[in-house]
Amino acid sequence: MLRVHSYESMGTFDGPGLRLVVFLQGCNFRCLYCANPDTIDVKGESKETSVDEIARMAMSQRPFFGKKGGVTFSGGEPTFQAKDLVPMVKRLKELGIHVCLDSNGGIWNEHVEELLGLVDLVLLDVKQFNPDKHLTLTERKNEQTLKTAEWLEKNGKPFWMRYVLVPGYSNAEEDIRALGEHFKDYKMIQRIEILPYHTLGVHKYEAMGKEYKLQGVKENTNAQLDAAKDLFDEYFDCVFVN
Repeated sequence: MLRVHSYESMGTFDGPGLRLVVFLQGCNFRCLYCANPDTIDVKGESKETSVDEIARMAMSQRPFFGKKGGVTFSGGEPTFQAKDLVPMVKRLKELGIHVCLDSNGGIWNEHVEELLGLVDLVLLDVKQFNPDKHLTLTERKNEQTLKTAEWLEKNGKPFWMRYVLVPGYSNAEEDIRALGEHFKDYKMIQRIEILPYHTLGVHKYEAMGKEYKLQGVKENTNAQLDAAKDLFDEYFDCVFVN
């Protein structure tokens, strides 16, 4: 059984093509800008859901997936439930459905390793390359995320790298250049996605009675996004602003 927070049908931002996005409950990171704070708690407002139920939902939407679409597991952090997610992915693969995993790469165990080996594509969220700034931004270290990226590269697993551009926290030129230097020779990176910082989840903090810690941080200007893309373009030929 998987603890599912919610679903999005016909999603277009979480992997190739049209996708059924399954948001799983529970997360190991505490990102200051988290848009889904209601998915962080291990249980939260989630529902225990069987492999069969999700498989039926995926099959009902399969006619809309086309050649590129499929199912994406997001969260929260889906590897938080890696042990139970493995049989789910196996079922979808048996049904011929393309599977993406949207992950911060911060959890590692035998179940996560098996899971990464099963999925077709990983959407790896690299929050910050600078370890101190990453700790400030997420309250967690980034060492395992970088090790996960290295594992994907060594094991020939394709992945997209996603980078949220938070003004004052992750948009410094030196940090983007350090990331570029580290990853520029990776062969398994198929796409770099710059994700603009947004405040769409602020109302959730208010509803939960929690403080949104980035009050006053404004959304990206076009100039900030263009500058970041220009920097990434110096190291990669597959950069997109999502």
